[in-house]
Amino acid sequence: MQPVEPLNTISLQQFLQQVKSAENSQAREVKMSIQQAKNLAFTIGAVMSRLHGDLEKLVAESKNSNDEVISINIDGGGKF
Repeated sequence: MQPVEPLNTISLQQFLQQVKSAENSQAREVKMSIQQAKNLAFTIGAVMSRLHGDLEKLVAESKNSNDEVISINIDGGGKF
């Protein structure tokens, strides 16, 4: 299994902090430069791509696994 390279989520963290600060100061809008917006869009795309890949891997692994059947018999019991 290949090691997973960590994602750089600094732009996402900065955006969340910016929104939190705007909410605390009761600002009506949040502004960012085009460079910040591009970095945020790239980070969101990378995160979504990683999640999609992980989901596909889980689906493939679940199809390859042998499901075990467990039978349980309940007779209601005769004496309490």
